[in-house]
Amino acid sequence: MDPSSLQDQIDEATLDFTLGESASALEKLTALGGAHPESFAVWHALTEIHFAEGNYDAALAAGERAHALRPDDIHINISLSRVWVERGDKEKAEHFGAQARMLGWKSELKSPPEKDEF
Repeated sequence: MDPSSLQDQIDEATLDFTLGESASALEKLTALGGAHPESFAVWHALTEIHFAEGNYDAALAAGERAHALRPDDIHINISLSRVWVERGDKEKAEHFGAQARMLGWKSELKSPPEKDEF
């Protein structure tokens, strides 16, 4: 399966969630996670949907899988910070929040500042 069709399937599951069909979205993404265990996008989508559904244990498990694949991704660090906030672990929430801020700063430093044109 080529990456675009995998992304299409992730998008389809995300659309299901957006339309209020959470069970369908989770079923599709869980199957994709089994078929594509190295897909960061699948695990991140699962993290976000589980989080939105209030299933913080499942959100954490999916988030940890995504983080293992891309620890330097700002979005998964933010997601994990939010999960830990909901689970009541301030120290871990702050850790992932700080990681996200540092990654944001690194990204800003890589791009040259825009010059004001008069």
